[in-house]
Amino acid sequence: QLQFVESGGGLVQPGGSLRLSCVASGFNLDYRTVGWFRQAPGKEHEGVSCKSSSDGGVYYADSVKGRFTISRDNDKNTVYLQMNSLKPEDTAVYYCAAAFNSGYECYPSPDEYDYWGQGTQVTVSS
Repeated sequence: QLQFVESGGGLVQPGGSLRLSCVASGFNLDYRTVGWFRQAPGKEHEGVSCKSSSDGGVYYADSVKGRFTISRDNDKNTVYLQMNSLKPEDTAVYYCAAAFNSGYECYPSPDEYDYWGQGTQVTVSS
């Protein structure tokens, strides 16, 4: 069975850090574009970050630039989102995603992705 399982969400105070992980089973991540999306109550689904298989293309939303880092461990078949200097407006359900394949660049559009994690809640509050 194909699985893409997220973990690492939780409650953190403003200014804190959190690392989200998605572990893929039944399919490989090493040749795929991977991405992270989020959706907060009353807000649109937002592309947070993505990375091509070659790491030649990396994208961060303006709202998270300088604070979030996407990375991949191909040996562990895992994609990560390191989140630092968290703000209350980062509160959302976060979803990892992977495409069937990869181009040189990545695109933060849900239509580009085919495999999705179940979502994990991140709450930033004092």
